[in-house]
Amino acid sequence: MKNKLNYALPLLALVVLSGCATPQPHVTRYAWVTGLKPEKAARYEELHAYPWQSVKRTLKEIHIQNFSINKCEIDGKLYLFAYLEYTGTNFEADMKQMAADPATQAWWKETDPCQSPLPAAAAKSKIWSDMKEVFHLQ
Repeated sequence: MKNKLNYALPLLALVVLSGCATPQPHVTRYAWVTGLKPEKAARYEELHAYPWQSVKRTLKEIHIQNFSINKCEIDGKLYLFAYLEYTGTNFEADMKQMAADPATQAWWKETDPCQSPLPAAAAKSKIWSDMKEVFHLQ
C-alpha cells in the first residue's frame, strides 16, 4: 500500500498542478453609456427580453462574453450602461465583422431608434459613449 502511495501522490500533485497551469484567455473589459428614449424604453426592453439567436451567435463568434446592459434613471432621464468582456486579439477587426453581419444590422435598426446618444458620442456619429474603468476586483 505504501509503495502505491509513493506513486499516486506525485501523480495526483502533477494532475492538480497542471490544471492550475492552464492558460486563461486574456480578457479586456469594455463599458459604454447612452441615453434611452422614455417612449421607446418598453420596446428596447422587449427586444432584449428575446434577443435574436443570430445576433447572440455573432457576439460569441467575435469573442464577446459576459455582455450585459443595465438601465437606470438619473434626474428623470433614462440611461443604458453596457459592459462586456472581450477575449479576442483584434477588437477593431471583430467589431467590423459584427457590423458587416446582416442580422446585426437588422437588430441595430430596431435598437438604435430607442437610444439617445450623449452629446460627445452624437458629435462622432456614435450611439454609445466610452467609459473608463477606474476599478476592477478580480
